[in-house]
Amino acid sequence: MTQLEQGHYAKKQIFSASRLIAWSHRRRFATGVRLARGLAGAKVLDYGSGDGTFLAMLMAQPARPAQAVGAEISADIVAESRKRLGGVPGLSFVEIRELDQPRHRGQYDAVFCMEVLEHVVKLDAILDELVALLKPGGRLLVSVPVEIGPPVVVKQTMRRIAGWRGIGDYPGTMPYTIGELIASVFAGPSQHVVRPVHRGGGDYQFHDHKGFNWKALRVALARRLAIDAVHTSPVPWLPPWLASQVWLSCRRPA
Repeated sequence: MTQLEQGHYAKKQIFSASRLIAWSHRRRFATGVRLARGLAGAKVLDYGSGDGTFLAMLMAQPARPAQAVGAEISADIVAESRKRLGGVPGLSFVEIRELDQPRHRGQYDAVFCMEVLEHVVKLDAILDELVALLKPGGRLLVSVPVEIGPPVVVKQTMRRIAGWRGIGDYPGTMPYTIGELIASVFAGPSQHVVRPVHRGGGDYQFHDHKGFNWKALRVALARRLAIDAVHTSPVPWLPPWLASQVWLSCRRPA
C-alpha cells in the first residue's frame, strides 16, 4: 500500500469504492496541481490539509515548491501526517494554532484551502487569517463544493444512493425540505437557508454541506482580495452552475 493509500481521507476520496466519488476527488486534486503551476521554488501552505494527500501530490511534481506546509486543527492528524509523509523533502505539518506565530504571518507565496470553508462557522475570522498568511502579491486558491443550482439536486440524489450502499459519510446527513431545496436551486449571492451547526470534540463547531453558497463566499473574498479567475472541477469546461466544485483564484494586492 502506498503512502497516499494509507491516508484516512484518501481512502474515502480518491480511493473510494465508488468510482464516481474517486473520479471526482482525483479531478479536484488534479485541478489544484494544475493551478499550482508557476509555484516552483515558492513557499506554499495547505490550510486544512487533511491527511496530506494534495501536498504529497504537489511535491511529487517536477516543478514543485521549495517548501510546503500542511496545517490541521487536530494534533492527531498532524502527527499521523508527519509519520506517514515526514520523509518527503520540503514538506512539513503544523497545527493551525501555530499559524499565529510570526514565522508564518505574511510568509507564503500561495495558500491553498480545499473543501474547508464550507464547514467554517466563523467565516470572516478565517478569511482574515488566510489573507494575513499571504505575502503581498501572494495567491489564495480556494476550492469549495457547489451546493446551489441544479448540482444540489444531483448531489442530494447521489448522497442518498451512496448512503444506501454504505459508502462515505452520507447516511442520515444533510436533509432538505422541499422549500429549502427550491431555495437552494434558485439561490443568489446571499445566504438562502439556515445552516445547521454541529459540534465536534470540545467547543468545536462546524457546518455540514447543507445550505453552503459559494456565491456568498465569493462576495466575502472580493472584499479582501482581487479574484483573478473562477475555475470548475471535475469537468473544467462546465460553468459553475453545472459543476460539482468551484475554485476561486485570488490575489493579495502587492
